[in-house]
Amino acid sequence: MLGGGQLGSMVLKYAIDFGLHMSVLDNDPKAPCKNFCNSFVLGDPMNFDDVCTFGADLDILTIEKEAVNTEALRLLRDMGVRVFPSPESLELIQNKYIQKTHLQQFNIPVVPGVLVQNRLELTQYLHKLPFILKKCTQGYDGYGVMKLETEQDIQQAFDEPSVLENLVDIDLEIAVIVVRNECGEIDTYDPVHMVFDPKRMLLDYQICPANLSKELLVKVDAIAKKVAEALQIVGILAVEMFITRQNEVYVNEVAPRPHNSGHHTIEATTTSQYEQLLRVLLGLPIGSTATKLPSVMMNLLEPPSHKKATQQAALKTILCENNVHLHWYGKTGGKEGRKMGHITITDPERINALNKFEMIKHILK
Repeated sequence: MLGGGQLGSMVLKYAIDFGLHMSVLDNDPKAPCKNFCNSFVLGDPMNFDDVCTFGADLDILTIEKEAVNTEALRLLRDMGVRVFPSPESLELIQNKYIQKTHLQQFNIPVVPGVLVQNRLELTQYLHKLPFILKKCTQGYDGYGVMKLETEQDIQQAFDEPSVLENLVDIDLEIAVIVVRNECGEIDTYDPVHMVFDPKRMLLDYQICPANLSKELLVKVDAIAKKVAEALQIVGILAVEMFITRQNEVYVNEVAPRPHNSGHHTIEATTTSQYEQLLRVLLGLPIGSTATKLPSVMMNLLEPPSHKKATQQAALKTILCENNVHLHWYGKTGGKEGRKMGHITITDPERINALNKFEMIKHILK
């Protein structure tokens, strides 16, 4: 596996069930995966030589992040290593502008946007203000996304190739996790309603199942499957979408790997997204994607240093509650706002899960 973050460590838990020998390549000597894999190799997933050396003796190679060297993956595939998702699929996704234009070719609704090469080019689009600016590459967890509202904001804009997107009249932001195998068999999980921190552009919490009409449920399910087929994904794909106040649906972004919006699948569905990925890689049948229990999942972020002890005390209080599941990633810390863990709350009644979430949010504050 290329990448050793928390997504990878959650895959490793299910790799134990399948008796797999798992090797991980990551450039962080303290990556969360290090303590759970059979072999940890220090190296850069974006470096051609590092990836080639790492993958040469493997049977199967997969990813837990998109920032990987696709030329190395091509060479390894030519050498007989099975690579999922394919280098071609990854290249379509790694660049947000290429991703957008590719989906448009399949008549998949995306947020309108134009390519700008640098900050100076933004001055040609003052008439579009306010708008959203996204780096074409290397954006994740809210990094690489900014909202520009005035001409003065352009002075702090990204000075590299980016996508300038129109503002959308958003009513809901949702995500659908899709699983697709080599035979083209495909299934989806129930949509989740995502709520973002407006300052960090980072997922704050999500609710599953999303409260959508039957018509919208059918629509977003069909779009998610169409995206996976357009990208020829083998594995897991997270499809993030906007639903407008006029019930229009736009694909926002996609991720060809296990995703933050699928954390709840560990406790709340029959087969987690992490087990599902391994099933596809091993040629096993796709597992049931059925939702067993309504859930609310919330991210836990690194607090200011003077509040760490308070957060630890709050977590002990929270864990006194039933059906509250803590996942702590084992990171060694970092700057304020970094994702350090998550909590999933399950309950047979959606309203009870939401009420417990509000209580937990209050305790954490």
